[in-house]
Amino acid sequence: MAATDQIRQMVNFILQEAHEKANEIRVKTEHDFNLEKQTLVHEAKLNIQDEFTKKEKDREVQQRIARSAEIGECRVKKMKIRDDLLQKLVADAGAKCAVVARGQNYPQLLQKLIVQGLIKIEEMEVTVFCRNEDIGTIEKILDVAVQEYVEIMKRESGVTLEPKVVMNENRNRDLTTNSYGGIVLTALNGKIVCDNTMASRLNLVYEELLPSIRAILFPDV
Repeated sequence: MAATDQIRQMVNFILQEAHEKANEIRVKTEHDFNLEKQTLVHEAKLNIQDEFTKKEKDREVQQRIARSAEIGECRVKKMKIRDDLLQKLVADAGAKCAVVARGQNYPQLLQKLIVQGLIKIEEMEVTVFCRNEDIGTIEKILDVAVQEYVEIMKRESGVTLEPKVVMNENRNRDLTTNSYGGIVLTALNGKIVCDNTMASRLNLVYEELLPSIRAILFPDV
């Protein structure tokens, strides 16, 4: 009996040790599992936060791009509207120039334009170009304009000039209606050109006054 009790005690001891060891392993396993689970959950949270942050930044970038594109489009539209308004202003002014070209004082104006052009071009052989409807008027005033030019040059320089000023005979090269009237003088086979049309003078005035025009039409710019 003593031996049997001793064996039983040893078996119980071994079983107790085994249970304790198993329990220790289970506790450690659960601890390691929980630790690993916490680590994975934490990493997952960080990944989700990083992904959210990235998507948020991407969204902000796309919003800025869209906003910038919208602002740019608005600026282009505003510039187009302003340009259209300025072009309409020039067109309206051109229409008024066309009215001047139908007025009673138009022959005197053409004479002054020819004289001014001759002074500017400073050549002795000059060809005058005009609109088809102005040919008759130019023919009537051309000699008078040349004589006025000669007198001005003699008075200013003491030299008597004898310029040869003729009209263009090629009807295909007559000025278009877009010139609004006026004349073009050429010399040296077209190498020298003096554009004294109403359209040219209108453009010169427009370019000179453009800053003032913009200030009046668009004071907030």
